[in-house]
Amino acid sequence: MLKDKLLQDLEEHFETLGQVRNLAQNYDEKLFDYLLEQSKHKEEFKSRFFIFSKKTLVFKLNDFLNFLDLRSLGGSFTSYANKIGLANKTKSLLKTNNEVVLNFAFKDGVIKGGQSKDEQKSKEIFFNEILARDEIDVLFDKKALQNFELIGENKNLQEYLKDNPNLLIKGNNLLALHSLKKLYANKVKLIYIDPPYNTGNDSFNYNDKFNHSTWLAFMKNRLEVAREFLRDDGVIFVQCDDNEQAYLKVLMDEIFGRDNFLRTINIKKKQSAGVGQDAFIFRCY
Repeated sequence: MLKDKLLQDLEEHFETLGQVRNLAQNYDEKLFDYLLEQSKHKEEFKSRFFIFSKKTLVFKLNDFLNFLDLRSLGGSFTSYANKIGLANKTKSLLKTNNEVVLNFAFKDGVIKGGQSKDEQKSKEIFFNEILARDEIDVLFDKKALQNFELIGENKNLQEYLKDNPNLLIKGNNLLALHSLKKLYANKVKLIYIDPPYNTGNDSFNYNDKFNHSTWLAFMKNRLEVAREFLRDDGVIFVQCDDNEQAYLKVLMDEIFGRDNFLRTINIKKKQSAGVGQDAFIFRCY
């Protein structure tokens, strides 16, 4: 049947229908380019899932998401088959719908995270994504790296830098990531992050009054740019503990897509005399 050919076409190009769903919900240009230009079924995709309005193509998102669900229905005569869970009025399960997200104070802001020493406290302002667009553009603009040092090699530094060497960068991680983004976008296989756990006794000393929201905004800013570095088959590990792990999971579901979640890894630290064991928690996408 034609619907099976269309689903197979999407699955072969994007690997999983879950990935297709994530791209659709984010109105990703890569998906639209494939549906309208690259696919051998582009005319069928165009007629089924796009309409013309004022000389503009409009994507019928709900129709497309319902179409993706056909694979799980098989020959059933009900769209509720094999589905148990909370859903919205269009019958889309909340766990597969981007309408349900984690909200928190200052989510629409950027925090630089300029604390240079663990013992310092900082009351940095949040740059609102709309009101402070100019400030954010300056913050995220490419920065010149300086004070290069060649470690473990007896070569000319300038010549060595031409060969795209491994880089160990000391500085503000948010600024560094945005400075390297153009060079390494969609090229990184593995990202490992060990951020402050926000225990109240660790090195995360920003804005005590909004400590939880500040930590979430801090992580959101960095995870969003980290996503741009990952290849389609790349993986990211984030280490945390029980203080923020539940909120981190929901935040990463929103940024990387719930269908891309692989597993949670728990590692117990060595037990000290008279002291209980604490666990390291890794979120893997």
